[in-house]
Amino acid sequence: MEKVRIDKWLWAARFFKTRNLAKQAIEGGKVHCDGHRVKASKELTVGLHLTIQQGWDKMEVVVQALSDKRRGAPEARLLYQETEHSISQRENAQAQRKAGGIMQILHENRPNKKQRRQIHRFKRREPDAPE
Repeated sequence: MEKVRIDKWLWAARFFKTRNLAKQAIEGGKVHCDGHRVKASKELTVGLHLTIQQGWDKMEVVVQALSDKRRGAPEARLLYQETEHSISQRENAQAQRKAGGIMQILHENRPNKKQRRQIHRFKRREPDAPE
């Protein structure tokens, strides 16, 4: 196999659950090939550098092998190799998010009855009216 569409390869390499999600990510500018935006029909060859953004994480990978068939995760991992720079950046970003508490939920519970009354009172209050 010499060339494979990028959307099929991303699906086969298990970056996305479906080809449609891979296509949407490509069209949304989340996937770059050698620093340029690509179309879903772009044909990949071995040795190309891809930048893939998924949620908070951005991965830089080098295409090692081509496949258009989705297989198990250990086999899919052989299709690409993540760069050392990418690994260190992702780990640093993850540590910063964890330390900064970004992933914490701001409000764990729904407001109780008293808090709801206060919210309604606040929303109904006139801007110039005294308390």
